[in-house]
Amino acid sequence: MATKTAFGTTLLVRGSESLLAERAVAAQVARARRERPNAEVTEVTADALADGRFADLVGGSLFASDAVVVVTDLANLPDQALPLVKQTALAPHDELCLVLVHGGGIKGKALLDALKKAGVTTEYAEPVKPWELPKFIAAEARVLRMVLDNAAGQALIEAVGTDLRSLSAALRQLASDCDGEQVSAAMVQRYFGGRAEVTSFAVADDALSGRQGSALEKLRWALSTGVSPVLVTSALASSLRGLGKYLELRSGRFSDQDLARQVGVPPFKLKEFNRLSRDWSGHGVSVAIRAVAKADEQVKGAAADPSFALEQLLLAVAAARSR
Repeated sequence: MATKTAFGTTLLVRGSESLLAERAVAAQVARARRERPNAEVTEVTADALADGRFADLVGGSLFASDAVVVVTDLANLPDQALPLVKQTALAPHDELCLVLVHGGGIKGKALLDALKKAGVTTEYAEPVKPWELPKFIAAEARVLRMVLDNAAGQALIEAVGTDLRSLSAALRQLASDCDGEQVSAAMVQRYFGGRAEVTSFAVADDALSGRQGSALEKLRWALSTGVSPVLVTSALASSLRGLGKYLELRSGRFSDQDLARQVGVPPFKLKEFNRLSRDWSGHGVSVAIRAVAKADEQVKGAAADPSFALEQLLLAVAAARSR
């Protein structure tokens, strides 16, 4: 940050990605504590700031004149607290380090606009796009001093999913256990294969690839281990939408990075879509998506047996693929 001290400043953390927001807050609080170890640190939700409590917090205490105040869930700030919070945020006194956290959306927009107009320092915690996940993993690996190649990063996404907190935790586990050894895709699969072995996306991958018997087997196993039927239709819909966009855009003059961004997938997914494109047409994808929509309605209550509905869906997807 440009300022030499965390005190006498306001930091706005804005965005719905909780892990990134928490890290931004923690970094600012740690900075303030390094400067003034005796500062009193308080974290409070915005809806608790009625009846003058905010004035008490930012004014310090009898035991510590310096205060670090973190206000979370800023969107739910009570109207009666708004004028003082705004006034303080725009002109914090020299003994105050103020951090305001807004989870995104338009609620509380007037205050956000005022802070932006005044040039209040803002850190954004927006969700990481699917095609940006490899970059996130690489950055996490550097912090952990891990040697992790692209294939291992892709394997981690496939095994753990796209949740940043889960990916970060998985990387910490690998870093702890591998002790400086280069992490390969095989190591990731060995560590996390149990989680990825039968998931809704594993069923979808087999269905789109024409492995009908394997898809049915994984479906039955997934349902028996508690996977929700809705997750299966959701995974199929997501995979088919991505494939449909790829088929539509692949003839354009896009780099792999730009094409992945347009399709809405990590770059490594393009290889999979390229393989699938040999057996799928745009019309076939359209037919399969309509079958998914019908099955989704059935598993949400329109059918007596969701399992049977999903089995029929896999057969319909196989038929659409053969088109």
